Amino acid sequence: MESPESRALLARIADALERIAPPAAPPFDPEAADAFVWQADPPGLLPVARVNAVPLALLQGIGPQIDILRANTERFARGLPANNALLWGARGMGKSSLVKAVHAAINEATPHALKLVEIHREDIRTLPQLLSLLRGRAEKFLMFCDDLSFDAGDSDYKSLKTVLDGGVEGRPANVLLYATSNRRHLMPRDMIENERSTAINPGEAVEEKVSLSDRFGLWLGFHHCDQDTFFAMVEGYAQAMQLPITVDELRTAAREWQVTRGSRSGRVAWQFIQDLAGRLGVSVG
Repeated sequence: MESPESRALLARIADALERIAPPAAPPFDPEAADAFVWQADPPGLLPVARVNAVPLALLQGIGPQIDILRANTERFARGLPANNALLWGARGMGKSSLVKAVHAAINEATPHALKLVEIHREDIRTLPQLLSLLRGRAEKFLMFCDDLSFDAGDSDYKSLKTVLDGGVEGRPANVLLYATSNRRHLMPRDMIENERSTAINPGEAVEEKVSLSDRFGLWLGFHHCDQDTFFAMVEGYAQAMQLPITVDELRTAAREWQVTRGSRSGRVAWQFIQDLAGRLGVSVG
């Protein structure tokens, strides 16, 4: 039989454990925001008050990608069939910016039409848990995973593969998945080649990994921009912010900036504009 001292000690231990335990995630309220971030532990959807999105009009050099992704997303928002999309290619060319800009544009045209849900790469294995939370709700959810890729020994891709078009339940009709990656097949080439060289049946060994990207109905490629496109990017930003600078001065400064960075991309253009606006005393807002 426990002594009073033992019971008091156990009570103190229980109280201490409760104090150090992470707080429970608040109950999911889809009306709290138009965007959420998935928190895996403890599981919950955290509302985002303001999404870091730029207007679609400021995204230069990716016109076809904008048209395709916007049309696909609009169909989903209207309750029509739509495809999961993989945006792959060069860094800094607007892949994640396009996803957020399309979401913002559709919600601007039809308020609260879509809920954006960001899931981090390291939480992919909890996708089934997230889907169980979203399944059957009246709202439509656009799931977004930025910079998605898998390395050797990483088995999390199997959870994603099941969600895309496998499993008994399949993907909920009110959920669409958009992912961005620098890799077209989501795996490094040396990993795929290693699987091919060491397998008894090379074709079957590689098929499981390569077929992951095939499960995205849309593949949108993004490539490095040329000089004219880079100038169009910085000029579009400068015009939108009404920067007091001539086109010739802007291009000269932009060319010098890109040389110091050693590359041209939408990200480099935005970083240049941030620096230029600061030097001109203009608030970006």
